[in-house]
Amino acid sequence: MAEVILMPRLSDTMTEGVIAAWHKKVGDSVKKGELLAEVETDKATMDLESYKDGTLLYTGTDKGGKIQVNDLLAIIGAPGEDISSLVKGGGASAAPAAKASGESRAQAAPAASAPAQAAPVGGGIDLSKQEEVILMPRLSDTMTEGVIADWHKKVGDSVKKGDILADIETDKATMELESYKEGKLLFIGAQKGEKIAVNSLLAVIGDEKKVNLDAIVGASQNTGVAGPVAAPASEPAAQVPQGTAPADASHSGLSVSADGRIKASPLAKKLAAEKGIDISKVAGSGDNGRIVKKDVDSYTPSKAASTGSAQPATGGATGKPAAAPAVAGQESFEEVPVSQMRKAIARRLSESKFTAPHFYVTMAIDMDSAVQARTKLNESSPVKISFNDLVLKAVAIALKQHPAVNSSWRGDTIRVNHHVHIGVAVAIEDGLIVPVVRFADAKSLSQIAAEVKDLAGRAKSKKLQPNEYEGSTFTISNMGMFGVEEFTAIINSPNACILAVSAIQQVPVVKNGAVVPGNVMKLTLSCDHRVVDGASGSAFLQTLKNLLEEPLRMMI
Repeated sequence: MAEVILMPRLSDTMTEGVIAAWHKKVGDSVKKGELLAEVETDKATMDLESYKDGTLLYTGTDKGGKIQVNDLLAIIGAPGEDISSLVKGGGASAAPAAKASGESRAQAAPAASAPAQAAPVGGGIDLSKQEEVILMPRLSDTMTEGVIADWHKKVGDSVKKGDILADIETDKATMELESYKEGKLLFIGAQKGEKIAVNSLLAVIGDEKKVNLDAIVGASQNTGVAGPVAAPASEPAAQVPQGTAPADASHSGLSVSADGRIKASPLAKKLAAEKGIDISKVAGSGDNGRIVKKDVDSYTPSKAASTGSAQPATGGATGKPAAAPAVAGQESFEEVPVSQMRKAIARRLSESKFTAPHFYVTMAIDMDSAVQARTKLNESSPVKISFNDLVLKAVAIALKQHPAVNSSWRGDTIRVNHHVHIGVAVAIEDGLIVPVVRFADAKSLSQIAAEVKDLAGRAKSKKLQPNEYEGSTFTISNMGMFGVEEFTAIINSPNACILAVSAIQQVPVVKNGAVVPGNVMKLTLSCDHRVVDGASGSAFLQTLKNLLEEPLRMMI
C-alpha cells in the first residue's frame, strides 16, 4: 500500500521547506535509508532519507519549489498503484507518515541563505507559495524583525541564484542574504536602514512580463504583519557647549560607488566606519573586487596636513589671585536608537528574570593549585589555557555528575539533557552573545581553549553562524578579567542555571592554623527553582569546588 511522506519540521522555527535537489525521480526504486531529497529550511540545508522501500510515485514540487510543513512531499508505493486519493488528500489526512520522516538523521550545515517562513495573507494570494516572492527570513531563533544594512542589488538588476541580495542586521549578527531565485529584481520591500518584520515582503524577483507585481504588493499590505518601518534618517543633533569643536563628519556615512553600491562584506564596512576610512577608496581583493577585512586592515590613506596651530595661553602676573570665572554650561544629551541585538537582550532577559524564580548559591574556591597547574600546562600546551578554560572543563565534568543542573523547564515536563553544550557569554560592541562549546565534557583543555578563542573572536566580528550560538544546556558568565569580586547573573533561558565567575583575588586565608596569602575566586550559581533545588545547586557547586581545588581530577 502506498504511503505518503509529508514535509517534516526540520528545525524548531521551520514552517516551510524549499527543495534544493531531488536525488530520486518519479519511477525510481527507493530503499529504506536512501537519500530522497535535500531540503532547505530556515536554518540549514538538510538531507531527507526514505523510511520505506518501494517506487517513487509522486513528488509534491520540483526542485526550487516550496512546501509547507505537513504538506504532501512525496508518495512511495508499488509500481502502477492508484494514488489519486492520496494526492487529493494532500498533507493533513496523511499525518502518520510525517512522524518517521521528521526523525531524519540529517546533520545541519550553516546556511545564511535560508528562505523565508510562511506568512498567511489576505487578498486571495498566499505569498509563501509565490515563486517570485522573497519574504524576510528568520535568521536567528529569537529574530522578529531585521534592519536592511545594505542592498547589493537595485530594482531592475538581474539576479542569479547565489548572488548576495542584501546585508541584514538581526538581533545577533549582520548576515548576508543570498538569492535562491533567478530573474530581475522587480521590487524591494524596505530601503537601506529600514526595519522589516519576519515574513513581510522583502523582495520580488522574476519576469516583469509574467509577474503581477501590483497584486503581490497589495496582498502583502493585507497580511496584518508589520511592514518596513523607517529608521530615523538622522537623530536630532545633540546640543554642543560653546567652545567645543564639532566632530569631523567626513566619514559619517559610506561612499557609494559609480554603480550605486559597494561590494564589501559587513565586517569590512564596520571596520572602515570604526577607523574613519572612506570604504569607496579601498581596493577589494575578494571575489569580483569585493572588499574584505584584510583590505581595510592594510589600507593606508595619505597623511593629511595638520591644520591650525596651538595658541599659547596668555596672562600677566598681577600679584593678585585671578577672580574665578563664571561657569556657564549648557545641558546636552544624545538619544541612541536601540539596536536589534539590544532589543533581543532586553526581551529575553526580562522574560527569564520575571518568569523563572531565581535563587543564588555562592562558594569561595581556593585557586592555589589551579594557578600552579595552569602554569605547568601552558609550558607544553599548543594554545594558552586560561582560567576560564579550566572552569569550563570542570563545569562540563560536574554537569555529567549532576544532570538536574543540566536541564530546562518545558512547562509540563523537565528536559534532562544527556549532552553537555556550554554557552560562554562574550561581550561585543552591541551587547553580548553566547557561543556554544558542544560536547564540552569530551574535549581536552587544549581543545576547549582553542575553540573558545575562535568562537569569541568570530563573535566579536559578528561572524558566528546560528548553529554556533544556539542549543546551550548551561551557561558561564565570567567577569573576572574586569576585577569583579562577586556578582550574580540572569539565567540564559531555556537553561536552568548560569554560573557567574569572578576575579581571582589574593587575600589572607587560614591554612593549617596560620594566616597565609592565598588565591581565592568566588563562584555564584543562579538557579531556576522550578527545576533545581537548593540541595542540587549546592551539590553541583561542591563538586565544582573539588575539581578546581584539585585540578588533576580533571585529567583523569
